[in-house]
Amino acid sequence: MSSIAVLGCGNIGLSIVEGLISKDKKSAGSIFATRRNYTSLKAIADKGVQTSADNKKAVQKSKYIIVAVKPYRVLELLKEITPVLKKDHVIISVASEITIDQIKATLKKDIPVFRVMPNTASSIGESITCISTKNGTSKETADVSKIFQSIGETVVVDENLMEAATILGACGIAYVLRFIRAMIQGGIQIGFDSETATRITTQTVKGAAELLLQKGTHPEQEIDKVTTPKGCTITGLNEMEHQGFSSSLIQGIVKSFEKIEK
Repeated sequence: MSSIAVLGCGNIGLSIVEGLISKDKKSAGSIFATRRNYTSLKAIADKGVQTSADNKKAVQKSKYIIVAVKPYRVLELLKEITPVLKKDHVIISVASEITIDQIKATLKKDIPVFRVMPNTASSIGESITCISTKNGTSKETADVSKIFQSIGETVVVDENLMEAATILGACGIAYVLRFIRAMIQGGIQIGFDSETATRITTQTVKGAAELLLQKGTHPEQEIDKVTTPKGCTITGLNEMEHQGFSSSLIQGIVKSFEKIEK
């Protein structure tokens, strides 16, 4: 594996590092992680990852540079490392608000730039990470995809869809969790204790997702299998739709998208 630097190793950065190590323990020695208080990275340092507070040093030792600091610090960090960047480096930003053009304008160098959007499920290796680039080669795109496949699945999209990807893939975690919470509350109301309702609900949601992933079917096809004439399932579904279930979810997604576009 090519050497990788993770600059600003916070929650997302740590998830990436831990994901890479879990896939290939021997890769630890080729990973460089930075943080101002780098002693807080002792857990990954003990596994062989090189840790430091020196961003330039990490860049000089690496090919793929993952910029994982807060959005307001991205351009400042890029200016810091620009003097040691070479044409064979690849920049990868996980900041949702910073565009590829902003990064390129700051670097003022002809260096491949990628913009990626993982989600919080990266901490358990179940993220969906959207990837976009304007000047990365097919090989570099494949390498970046491989890096982020260590924390889940990846999909390459046009950059003009990255805001939409943020809403559906990153904010989407919250939407699904709110749905799960509501199911648990409903389960409690019809007689289950909280622990049992949570166990049944979470496994049901996991199973529903796996049905679609493994069979490649449309949700309605699977819904049809559990709805019978005059049955309890269709009665419940119709009541939910009557109360605006699908419409409210769609409108929530659209409103979030309108907010991020402002």
